[in-house]
Amino acid sequence: MSTQTSDFPPFSLSRLLKTVFAPGGGERVAILIDLEDPLDIQDFRFLKDTSLTVQKHAYEVFYKGLREGVGEQLDLKGGDIFAYKITGGSNLDLPDRAVDPDGKELSLERDVYPNYDLILCISTYSATAPLTAHAKKHGFRGATLHGLNDIIIGSGLAVDYEAVSRQAEKLRAGMTRADAVEIDFKVGDALHTLRLDLGGQEAQKSHGLCRGGPDVANLPAGEVYFVPGGAEGTFPMKYKDGTIGLMRVAGGRIREAEFVSGNRKTIDEHNLKLKDDPVTGEIGELGFGTQVLPVSGEDIQDEKILGTLHVATGRSDHLGGHLTPDLFTESAHATHDDILFSPSKTPEIGVTQARMFRNDAVEVLIENFEPAAYMRGLLEN
Repeated sequence: MSTQTSDFPPFSLSRLLKTVFAPGGGERVAILIDLEDPLDIQDFRFLKDTSLTVQKHAYEVFYKGLREGVGEQLDLKGGDIFAYKITGGSNLDLPDRAVDPDGKELSLERDVYPNYDLILCISTYSATAPLTAHAKKHGFRGATLHGLNDIIIGSGLAVDYEAVSRQAEKLRAGMTRADAVEIDFKVGDALHTLRLDLGGQEAQKSHGLCRGGPDVANLPAGEVYFVPGGAEGTFPMKYKDGTIGLMRVAGGRIREAEFVSGNRKTIDEHNLKLKDDPVTGEIGELGFGTQVLPVSGEDIQDEKILGTLHVATGRSDHLGGHLTPDLFTESAHATHDDILFSPSKTPEIGVTQARMFRNDAVEVLIENFEPAAYMRGLLEN
């Protein structure tokens, strides 16, 4: 199912915003970016730093796009941009202090969230969880687009989100009310199985359409997900430095990481964190990709590719779970971290099979990173 950006229509900011939000006219829109020093947004000084590619895309594609015709086409007002200090972790609460291009310091809580109808957060780290909480409080709609790069713009943001929504719904309807999912992993010659208890819950979908009440879309979209009620077993995990560890799970939580290969210090540090703040090991999500997309090198798109799956640890309140930031020992630990399994991200780890248990039936969903017959059948209907 390999593909490339040439297989997609040219990116259109107007089409994306119109499809995702269906703006009614006169709505005020704002853009948020993250910077190590938010004052670097003054006079757009951050554009001189060639390493800030995500923020440059926010400026070139979204900020300039809105101000050079798209805003007028969709009858959107504002198009303002603000910077906040980079959080350093996925889905950590956002700092309140923000800065505008004139160098004026503002409060997100007081000056931004209540005064805009649509907020686009284009950042280094995902802000879906905190922005969702603020949307519910202040009534705005929004989208989070962390890790933006050229491949994502040319594919995951160029798709027809009406079609993405329909495809995600086919898979959601065919997987909803599952009792459990088991995933078989292979590392070298060793086999491991993780069982996730889903309790017959309604499956949810990330489908890119954000047209109702207060809500935040995660773009690119395209997944079916659950918030597990429990988990047992073992699964391998690849750390950022390439280290492979074996996660031992009991009672819905990673209890211990066991060294497999790479840097033992990485495993030791993880075990210390699990001991000091056990909630960081809580399994907070199980997700399945639903789209045919090119590999972007960023999890935000690559976890949406059909045949991949991911589990996540930590914060889950933005998904309907119970894990809120106050349950963590330290606020800096209150992240939601996706653990993606895909041929590109984890070639050392095989997913030989993922199967769903529902109403005394067993359906194979994925085999060796390819959708199995049951999942393919859902898409053909």
